[in-house]
Amino acid sequence: MAADLQGKRVAILAADGVERVELEQPREALERAGAQTEVLSIHDGEIKARKNDLDEAGTFTVDGLVADASVGDYDALLLPGGTVNPDQLRVDKDAVSFVRDFVESGKPVAAICHGPWTLIEAGVVGGRTLTSFPSIRTDLRNAGAEVVDQDVVVDGNLITSRSPDDLPAFCDTIVAKFASNSIQREVAS
Repeated sequence: MAADLQGKRVAILAADGVERVELEQPREALERAGAQTEVLSIHDGEIKARKNDLDEAGTFTVDGLVADASVGDYDALLLPGGTVNPDQLRVDKDAVSFVRDFVESGKPVAAICHGPWTLIEAGVVGGRTLTSFPSIRTDLRNAGAEVVDQDVVVDGNLITSRSPDDLPAFCDTIVAKFASNSIQREVAS
């Protein structure tokens, strides 16, 4: 990846139940490109990761609380999936406000798999073209989004992807878009 993220700070918003590979692989790609990443959560300490939602998959250290975070401190936001993780985030007022404010700031926001659930709760998907894990596509449509079945979709400052199978394309896209800050509507297949 030729993109340079030196000097960029990326917030990764996650809670217990995060799908390990959906946090780990994008984080590694961003850090290889020079970004500084910080895991924000709704509680301090560590968050429990899962593999395929069912199996325990270790933990991640929380770098800060979303309640104390400011959108102005970050250049981009990553929302990994797993069903339990975004389900917890979407009922936390601080997490929802942070996501809403981030999207409204115009800075890039990337969500994979079930990650768009938090975007729905934040009220920022209406009129946008997104993709996601198949089981939440009806939720996206009901919230006013156009849903497509593509590995990566870029619409304005939102970047979405379907599942861990799409991680190579998702990682390449977020590194490039976070580096360029040139976000336009694109649908990649």
